[in-house]
Amino acid sequence: MKSDFNSIINSSIPVLVDFYADWCGPCKALAPILKDVKSEMGEAIKIIKIDVDKNQPLANRYQVRGVPTLILFKNKNQVWRQSGVLQKESLISIIKQHS
Repeated sequence: MKSDFNSIINSSIPVLVDFYADWCGPCKALAPILKDVKSEMGEAIKIIKIDVDKNQPLANRYQVRGVPTLILFKNKNQVWRQSGVLQKESLISIIKQHS
């Protein structure tokens, strides 16, 4: 997963990574918001989901202590991160700041 993940985040297009868990209520609330963001932004954003229970080393590498944690990467660099649920408009605004 690590080498695949590195190639995914090494992109000139912003990559939003959602660290989540199946048992997490807020993660479930965030899922349709991320779908709406992708639908509105199209090819201007990549969104990937990482299950922290199945990818513990990656979660540890990025010091994910709570879920959901969103991390935005551009050209392999972490440019923004936040834990918790955000509204669609806020997320789109943040992504556009880093596009």
